[in-house]
Formats: sequence, structure tokens, C-alpha cells
Amino acid sequence: MWTTLFITTTLCFSVSQAGDFCENVLDECRKHDSWIGCYEDRIMTCKPRGRIMTGIKQLKVDSRQEVDVSPTFEHRVHIPSSALQRSRGNVPEVEVQVVASVINSSYFKLSPPPRNRIQQIYRRNGKVFRDSVVCVRAGNRAVENLSQPITLSFKHNKEVESGTCVFWQETSAEDGTGYWSGQGCETNYTAHEFICSCNHLSFFAVLVNPGISVTKAHADKLNYITYIGSGLSAPFALISLFIYIYLHRRHPEKSISLHMQLTVAMFCLHLTFLLSSLLAQLLKEKEDSSSCLVLGLVLHWSLLATLTWSALEGFHLYLLLIRVFNIYVRRYLLKLSLIGWGFPTVVAAVCGISRVYGKYTLNYSDSNLTQHMCWISDKSEQKLLIVSHITTVAFPFFVVVFNACMLGLVVFKIWDLRRGDRNFGSSSDWKKINKEKRKRLWKDCVTVLGLSCVLGLPWGLASTTYVSLGGIYIFTVLNSLQGLFIFLWSVALAWSNSRTANNSSIRDSSSQKMMTTSFNSKN
Repeated sequence: MWTTLFITTTLCFSVSQAGDFCENVLDECRKHDSWIGCYEDRIMTCKPRGRIMTGIKQLKVDSRQEVDVSPTFEHRVHIPSSALQRSRGNVPEVEVQVVASVINSSYFKLSPPPRNRIQQIYRRNGKVFRDSVVCVRAGNRAVENLSQPITLSFKHNKEVESGTCVFWQETSAEDGTGYWSGQGCETNYTAHEFICSCNHLSFFAVLVNPGISVTKAHADKLNYITYIGSGLSAPFALISLFIYIYLHRRHPEKSISLHMQLTVAMFCLHLTFLLSSLLAQLLKEKEDSSSCLVLGLVLHWSLLATLTWSALEGFHLYLLLIRVFNIYVRRYLLKLSLIGWGFPTVVAAVCGISRVYGKYTLNYSDSNLTQHMCWISDKSEQKLLIVSHITTVAFPFFVVVFNACMLGLVVFKIWDLRRGDRNFGSSSDWKKINKEKRKRLWKDCVTVLGLSCVLGLPWGLASTTYVSLGGIYIFTVLNSLQGLFIFLWSVALAWSNSRTANNSSIRDSSSQKMMTTSFNSKN
């Protein structure tokens, strides 16, 4: 009897002590939905089962000195003394407990795509490199916003071409879900390891292939396409401006004035892009060049002006096609100019005062080489980057959606005019369409394509750059040649106006109205 009682007591004591061993902490904490906090607390007080533990390292260190911790051969953590001293809190004891452990990424449950705009900016997607997540803890106080960041090293055998350092951010749902965030972390890729510099302590990992990677070979091709396209667009946009000035003098129309403003903004955009790229390459050593800051400001301003005037083109088209009557607005062009030039100027001035602009670095996925341009600096503070990204992501999205609706309205109007034309026929007698009818159909297509460029719809192809490398090429080709497309549209308008003047008795039922009447302003 006493023997049985002794054995039972011993087993119960052993089971109760098993939960205090470090190797059991993860399994015990994962019984709860929100296991992150449990793991962080218990990993600091757990006991090793033996002298050597795989995947976890505990040290008692002097907080006045920096420390290196290597939980495995492939992972190394460097914590500066400033972080250790902050982790002490108000405790007078100089020594602090430091723990670094490696756990499997399968334990982290991703939350659904967020609706929060900030989470969308910082959330990163991809596969966790080697399924390894490094947990770093120190002292008894949360450590964040470090002026001197901690450094984590993840060794690799060149099996991946690129990666992004991230940390695990729990959601407020308290169900154990979260997402990988890149906020506060910078990534350096070397020949043998990823080096992550982060300003806080947390769960860290490296995401590989977080998006469509661009190798140096493809980047060089895209650069050639961009430079050639912008090199053509700038002079063609300038020629288009002279054509619009000529047309405006012959027939003063508000729509021609809008085309002129859009063409000026587009000319500035392509010219400034070429200058900013060239200057950034010449100033590789001067990170804080004032000339690069100015060019970045002008480039951002030109982009916003181009998008704003594209939106105003769509608004003008709305007035002409929907509110056909009673659309007189006092000092209409002056008000549009205040919006078209005022909004970009205010945004660029605020960002310029905040010193958002500077040198932006593009990293290649297959080498350590980089490329620079004068744009929104990637070293700006996070809050400033959010504001600048809203103006370069959310605003273009709004413009493209609005103008796409306007283009759909134009297509509907053309179809309605064609349907009312008895000479055009129906789909049943499509084969009997004569040469004149096919010519009208060709004009309709040209009208729609021309309006697509005027309304800035090629910017909407930016979404394809996240899907495939082909999408990047399509986006680059179409947007770098926007000045050429505007030139072709101006030539088409000039030809249409000259034809109307020479033969006023001949009128097209649809395309002619769209190109000359619908786009002209009502007096």
C-alpha cells in the first residue's frame, strides 16, 4: 500500500514539474487560443532539462554590455546594451535574463486580409524562410522604439534570391491570429545570410518571395523601356501642347484648355523622371543632396498634377454626357485650375517641409546591387511614409475607378447612338457591313482608346505588377509612352476639327460627336 502511494505521488510530482521544462512550454501554451503572451512569459522562467537545449538559449547577462545569442547554428541575435538597460525597467539589479528561441512557423495563424489601411501598408505576405521564427526576449519589460536596433542573422545557402525581415503582429481579436509586419525592420541581403535590423523585441522571421521579384537582367530591360518611353513622351507631349494651343486659338473650347493643362503636367512628369533618375545615379555618395530632394518634390508634384487633371477630364466628361443642359459654371476653368494645380502643390509642399523626399533605393532580387532615384525617401519616418503612400496609392486608385466609370459611360453612349442609327444594322447582318460602317467602328475604337489615355486609365494596370512579371512590363510600356498617346490623340482632334471645318455638311453619328462635340464645352 505504501509502495503504491509512493509511486503515485512520485508520478504526480514528475508530471507537475514537466510543464516547467522549456521544451514543454510551447505545447502547454498552445492549449490557449492566445498563446503568444503565455509563451513569452514562461520562456523566461522555464528550466532546461539538460545542459544542452536545441533551439533555445538562456543567458544571464550584464545589462551594461551588449550580448550575442545563438539559439541555433543558423541564427544569431545581437542585442545592444541600450535595449538591455531598457528591459530592466525599474529593477535595480544590473543583470537581466535574455532568451532566444526558434520555433516552427506553422504555429502562427494568419488573420483574414485587414480592412485597416495601416495594416494593409505594413502587412507582408510570403513563405517563412525554412519555417523558422526567432523569439527574442529580455528582462521584464517590453522593449520597442529603440534608437539602436537589435540585429538578427539568418544564414542561407543561396537557395532564395530575396527576402524581407518581418515580425509577428497579433490582432485585437484575441483568437491567436495575426500577420507578418515589416514595420520597424530593415533587411540586408548578403552572400551567406539575411541581416535584420529591428527597433523592438518580438517574434522575427524572413519572408521569401513576398512579391514578384525582379532580377537585375529584367530590371535593366525595364529601365531601357522606361527611359526610351519617357524620352519619347517628353518631346511628344511638348508637341501636343503646341497643337492644343493652335486648336484653342482657332476654336476656343474648355475641353481643349483641359487637354493643355494635362499635357503640361505630363510633360513635367516625364522630364522630371528622367532628370531624377540621372541625378540619383550621379550622386551615389551624397545621400542628403538638396538637389535630389527638390527633384523628388517636383516628380511627386508632377505625378499628382497628372492624376488630378485626369480626374478633372473625367469630371468634365461627366458634365457633358450626363448634365447636358444647365452646366454653366462661373469661372469654370479658374476653379478647375485651382484644384488641378493647387491640390498637388499643397500636398508636395507639406511633404517637402516634412523632408519626405530624397534618395529612394531599389534592390535587385539576384544581387547586392541597387539602383537609386530621387523620389520619396525610403528612410523617412513611418508616419510620413503613410501620408505619402496615400497620395501615390489611394488617390490614383480613386482616379482610375472614377474615370473608368466615365469611360464606360462613353461606350454606352456610343452604343446607344449606333443602335439608333438604322444604317448601322444589327449583329445578325454583321457580315453585310460595308466599308463605311467598318470605318465608323474603327473610329469608335480609336475614340475609346484615346479617351482611355486622356483619363489616365493605364495607371490602373499598376495592380498587375503584383501578379506577374508580364504585368510589370505592360504597365511600364503603356505608362512610359503616355506622352506619345496624348500626341496621337491631339493629332486625331486636329484632323477631326479640320475635316469638320472643310466639310461641315458631313457628320458622323457617333465618333465624330464624341471627339468634337461631346468633348467640347457647352456655352
